Amino acid sequence: VQLQASGGGLVQPGGSLRLSCAVSGRGFKIIAWYRQAPGKQREWVARITAGGDTDYADSVKGRFTISRDIRNNAVYLQMSSLRPEDTATYYCNAIRGTANFWGRGTLVTVSS
Repeated sequence: VQLQASGGGLVQPGGSLRLSCAVSGRGFKIIAWYRQAPGKQREWVARITAGGDTDYADSVKGRFTISRDIRNNAVYLQMSSLRPEDTATYYCNAIRGTANFWGRGTLVTVSS
């Protein structure tokens, strides 16, 4: 199983960015996005279940949207109305059975 996040970069406050997670393998129960800001603990951002249900952390609700492309084995995180406090390295995570998989992160910097 491999997870590869991409799409990070520098964006101004109020801007938008779309992150992608390329997923190898199948049968995942949940695929999620987490983030870790400098000096802080990793925190959960959003998740999508095998059935397509989605859920969001309160800090991003209404601004971020998680979606998936089953055909292309990809999960996306559309981020809008970005704030400086959204600056972090973003990671995708997948759960299959009792196994938990992590990919390498992609850095998002929100700054003017």
